[in-house]
Amino acid sequence: MTRSFAGGKSWYDIWNLGFISKNIIMDSNNGPDERYIVPAVDQACRILFCLAGADSSHMSLIGIAAGVGINKSKAFSILRTLQKFGVVQRNVEGKGYSLGPGLIGLSRRFLDNLSAPGLAEPFLEALARKTGSTAALGLIAGKNVFVASKHEGGRAIVVTMRVGNRFPLSWGCHGKAIAAFLPDKDLEVMLKGEKLYFHGEPARFSRARLLDDIARCRREWFAEDLEETVPGLNAVAAPVLGPNEYPVGYIVLLGLVSAEAARELGPLVAAAGKALSRRLGASIDTRLNRDVM
Repeated sequence: MTRSFAGGKSWYDIWNLGFISKNIIMDSNNGPDERYIVPAVDQACRILFCLAGADSSHMSLIGIAAGVGINKSKAFSILRTLQKFGVVQRNVEGKGYSLGPGLIGLSRRFLDNLSAPGLAEPFLEALARKTGSTAALGLIAGKNVFVASKHEGGRAIVVTMRVGNRFPLSWGCHGKAIAAFLPDKDLEVMLKGEKLYFHGEPARFSRARLLDDIARCRREWFAEDLEETVPGLNAVAAPVLGPNEYPVGYIVLLGLVSAEAARELGPLVAAAGKALSRRLGASIDTRLNRDVM
């Protein structure tokens, strides 16, 4: 079973772990022995779990201070300390905070038993077996995605990719699938990028066309790439959502023989994306109802 990529697991695995864990944290007043509770450490831990349960990809200093119940000066000092060790990071525009990659090293052993690649394996295997094509899981890491796991079909000739390969976040069908389930404000930030690869080369990008693709993906839960990014390559991708129904990655089926095959197999990929999202803690029914409204 392939589990590693680009030097380790995506911080979204850590984010998922934090979301699960925050629900079992004891209130500091209910601890076994308050004599041994260090207030600064307690507050730092609460900040980490606050970030893990955020509704968006990052939180402001004011939001963090309010969520934890401490003043902004104290929150700022703790955040700067956590940044030093890489367990918290500033977002690319410097306007908010999110969990950082330093958590990977702290949690790698536990995540061997609780990871998106591991949970995705049976879905990838089933897709590859049913279609004879290559199924892969990609996870978001900043402005890129990484291939975290894959399973190749049984055909004599298959299209494949190496685990660890990196692609732009907006690349082809996986870019459309991710964009379709971003909150509106995060989608607008993404669309302000200098180079967008939704339709292949950036010069071919069409905002109007993408919005049509997004509307369709929200209805059907999958997006297509019909020889747009690579001539002769057809692919279908479905989003994978984590806690709070925020995209953490995608499942893609590639090497399909025709546009008709992509359309026919799209629902299979969508079903796999939904199933994995549920395993990661997403409330799919809530998200579907929200999109319909």
